[in-house]
Amino acid sequence: MGREIGSDSFSADDFARFQQRLVLETKHAHDACARGEFATEGVVAGFELEAWLIDERLCPVPRNVSFLARMASPLVVPELSRFNVELNGTPQPLHGAALSQLESELTATWQRCLQVAGEDDAALIAIGTLPTVRESDLSLASMSPSRRYAMLNEQILRLRGGRPLTLDIAGIEELCATHEDVMLEAATTSFQAHLQIPAGEAARTYNASLILAAPLVALAANSPFLFERALWHETRIPLFEQAVDCSDPEHPRHLRVTFGSGYLGSDPTACFAENLSSYAVLLPYEVPGPVHAYAHLRLHNGTIWRWNRMLIGFDAQERPHLRVEQRVMPAGPSIIDMIANAAFYYGAVRMLASRAVPPETQLSFADARENFYRAARDGLAARLLWLDGRSVPAAELLQQVLLPLAREGLRQLDLLAADVERYLQVIGERLQSGRNGAAWQLAHFARHRDFIRLTADYLDHQRRLAPVHEWPI
Repeated sequence: MGREIGSDSFSADDFARFQQRLVLETKHAHDACARGEFATEGVVAGFELEAWLIDERLCPVPRNVSFLARMASPLVVPELSRFNVELNGTPQPLHGAALSQLESELTATWQRCLQVAGEDDAALIAIGTLPTVRESDLSLASMSPSRRYAMLNEQILRLRGGRPLTLDIAGIEELCATHEDVMLEAATTSFQAHLQIPAGEAARTYNASLILAAPLVALAANSPFLFERALWHETRIPLFEQAVDCSDPEHPRHLRVTFGSGYLGSDPTACFAENLSSYAVLLPYEVPGPVHAYAHLRLHNGTIWRWNRMLIGFDAQERPHLRVEQRVMPAGPSIIDMIANAAFYYGAVRMLASRAVPPETQLSFADARENFYRAARDGLAARLLWLDGRSVPAAELLQQVLLPLAREGLRQLDLLAADVERYLQVIGERLQSGRNGAAWQLAHFARHRDFIRLTADYLDHQRRLAPVHEWPI
């Protein structure tokens, strides 16, 4: 959820001053991008991985403060709850050995995390939703000690008029519950792929990312259980959307977690203009600095969680750049699975974004959105509408259409042929077996009917670093 803030409370003047800066920065970003001041070359890849700290009983353990102090790594930082942490990868120019470098660094960071967690009789696990998490674990007592998180909770509940959050998910089974705070969000951990692109390619890359969201979430699904109920193959999707819903039924606005409201046109900064016009400010913390640092724009953007999100960053020369954050993939099941998912995305999105006929003219936004929720609900079995007007199972679309597309995209990026073969072979064999993380979890529980054993076996296989299609049931 981003950077720390320096306030314990906000006044009406704080909101007014922040809004003024937000207006100025949003206009400046639009004008600067139109003038060609954003980076116009280079493709750079990166990621964020959210993970759980668990104890010897395989339940969440709220020890991230001491864990992070012992880690003392800028790549490993806190998350919303005391039992979550975030691992980051050093951004890599997307050519040559970039993919294997991302994997090597993540593996080294992960192994160090396991070692440090073990010193406190804990373990680290990467999984979309933890099968052993209980609703009682998701309380304010488990919130990380950050003013940002406390104020987010306060402001979201303020916009809801103090009404509790309602959880209503119908899938394989059904779950209905109410919750008094935003801590349900702590049960949704993800692997977020970042892709920095030249400004002139940003809008089409963003649109292609929206179209790919459905097959990508079907491919990567790894969150079938919540509170001992089998729900969606990627339950993380409806859970996160409902966990921070601060809309007022009498005055509805855009959801804070959303697939979005439409494709982008030629202006890649239009999403920031929509942030300004359609979303109430949650954290009106004034940041000293020039307009062109976009501090207020970036802070506001960080409180709107589109499943694909446009971000502004800065290079070593302090030149602004645009990157797409693809947020649909869950954490896990294994490191190689996650890097393979990212590789698939990087290759496929490049090819879709560079087509002579823009794919967003062939698939309506409403259909792309409907595809996304079908895929999150039904995984590889979901039927998806594609660019040619056919409705096909996600697994078939991935294997016959998108996997060859991803291969060509990675080849065009001049990535090592051995890396391309290694990661896309993982994708191909996953599709051939029909076993992503969600399918493995559902099959394991169907056989053993034991969430503790499910979590223990999952953790053991994950530590062996093998891809999920090789895991025994």
